[in-house]
Amino acid sequence: MASASARGAWKSRLGFILAAAGSAIGLGNIWRFPYVVGENGGAAFVLIYLGFVFLIGAPVMISELALGRRTERNPVGAFASLAPGSLWQFVGLLGVITGVGILSFYGVVAGWTVGYFFKTVGGTFNRPMSAEETAAIFSGFVSNWMVACGLLLTFLVLTALIVWRGVSDGIEFMSKILMPILLLLLIVLAARSVTLSGAGPGLRFYLAPDFSKITPQTFPTALGQAFFSLSLGMGAMITYGSYIGKRDNLVSAAGMVCLFDTMIALLAGLIIFPALFHAGLDPASGVGLVFQVLPPLFATLPAGQLFGAAFFLLLTIAALTSTISLLEVPVSYLIDEFKWSRGKAVLVTSLGTLLLGLPSALAFGAVDFFSALPGVGLDFLSLMNIIFGNYSLSLGSLLLAVFVGYRWGVAGAAEEIEQEGVRFGLRPAWAFLIRFLCPVAVAVIIVYIVLTGNYF
Repeated sequence: MASASARGAWKSRLGFILAAAGSAIGLGNIWRFPYVVGENGGAAFVLIYLGFVFLIGAPVMISELALGRRTERNPVGAFASLAPGSLWQFVGLLGVITGVGILSFYGVVAGWTVGYFFKTVGGTFNRPMSAEETAAIFSGFVSNWMVACGLLLTFLVLTALIVWRGVSDGIEFMSKILMPILLLLLIVLAARSVTLSGAGPGLRFYLAPDFSKITPQTFPTALGQAFFSLSLGMGAMITYGSYIGKRDNLVSAAGMVCLFDTMIALLAGLIIFPALFHAGLDPASGVGLVFQVLPPLFATLPAGQLFGAAFFLLLTIAALTSTISLLEVPVSYLIDEFKWSRGKAVLVTSLGTLLLGLPSALAFGAVDFFSALPGVGLDFLSLMNIIFGNYSLSLGSLLLAVFVGYRWGVAGAAEEIEQEGVRFGLRPAWAFLIRFLCPVAVAVIIVYIVLTGNYF
């Protein structure tokens, strides 16, 4: 096992909660959640998503944290430690691969936030704009291959530098300062957005369920969003759990992370959908939704340029706390299993992720092949988003639930959760959910996908 100094550890329980919340709170809430809601019928999708968060996501998160803390290992090492000589370690490897796959396209979108920060500072959005104008600005921005690739590289370098500094001095330090500021700014923007003219239809779309809009595809998409938003199924929470002290309460920590994460996602919807209908945009506008809706909103605010610049800066930071956790997973794997130095692990993983991310960076007009993949009908980034951001996460979480529920056993996991005299009053409910509801619900959705061939 790698030395404690190489692996790192959290200095405080608050630091862990904010870092884990930072992993969960990011583009998954503010970029991905609104456009997925928009593409899947609004409020009815939100209700299904919330059900998945608390009935499936929270039990899986508790299980991942317990697995990481018990073994003090990366995802591959954690499974290998509790089930030596078995194939279970490949579940951990799936998590590592999933994290790298997500980071490759997530870094592209995160790079867009950096670009839009400089656009806002430069005064691009200082005047009222039509939906067509904002769409044209976004299209021209993401189709410039030098800009797209350069911003991906920039963001991966920023991520690598923080992960290089380690757990407490890099990840924890930034999370403690910056996540509360992001929450405050989101509350201010939501308060402004709901008072815009024409906000009513947007609020009804977002808050008044129309169950006729639910389709079979709604369920795998909502489940994938829950796992994506909570950073589950990708090994991040196992890795973060491996740095937690034995005295920390895993259940309350997981509950706080789920609560913060859901609150941020719901706030993002309150910002996006009133502004969306105010601007006359289609709620199913896709991955560019945030970048087309928010800039005109800033123009309506006093000191709008300052608000806009601060928002995209903090969105960049929120994205950064997520990319840090994604990069930390393979870095921890290489440190633990191959005894690499942290610097070498960060460098190799970052370069590999950059190469994998280039097609996603070129997928919005820069290269026609990546913009519309033959036989798929999707751009490369959207395909990666679906494969790794929906289905790979779901499969990994299903296998994790089976492992904890039956291979390791709920008794062993509960023993770890109850370290240092921690009382686990929800143990019977958690045991039922992790053994029965979680694996059955996820398995039914995966079987539906396979039988119908409705992968996208």
